[in-house]
Amino acid sequence: MNTNDLRVVKTKQALHSALIELLKVKPLESISISELCRLANVNRGTFYFHYEQKEALFEEYFEELMKDLEDSYYEPYRHAPVLHTSSIDPTTIRIFHHIGKHKEFYKIVFSKKASLAYYYLFFEKIKGLLEANFQHYKHDGAIDVPLFVAYQANAIAGMIMQWSADGFTHSAEYMNGQLVQFLKALMEGGAKLLQNPLE
Repeated sequence: MNTNDLRVVKTKQALHSALIELLKVKPLESISISELCRLANVNRGTFYFHYEQKEALFEEYFEELMKDLEDSYYEPYRHAPVLHTSSIDPTTIRIFHHIGKHKEFYKIVFSKKASLAYYYLFFEKIKGLLEANFQHYKHDGAIDVPLFVAYQANAIAGMIMQWSADGFTHSAEYMNGQLVQFLKALMEGGAKLLQNPLE
């Protein structure tokens, strides 16, 4: 990577950081290009060289975040293509590490003052990941797949929402362990609607 590339990376990082700071106090539609540039210490010409509008900056940041979320979600599957609920290793789960790493953004997503649009963008991404993962399992046809995926996505979002409300006081490792315990309790406490094809 040459000097110009490094300069671009630093400029974009500064704008991303400025965007998050401003989103803490106001919605995207109320943020001006001028205040973004001022906070990032970037001139307007540089901003417009990279982005046509502030929405493009948000989309770029969000896409980068969701790529990291996707990588984190699939981390356990790098250790086992199909997971057995009874033997999931909490140390391989990385989704809560992703949330912790980007907690300033997720504080905004789960804030009562924030636009619901941010939450639904995140929620749809989680649903998409779960839907793709569902293809690894077979079921007896009694289960409504979209409802099941929505149920799972809401459960994960609910855990993150509570974690945020608690000020992220628990460690990511603790949250990983709790998720595994919840999954095991659900599988042991009710009918086994999904069955691993390798079992």
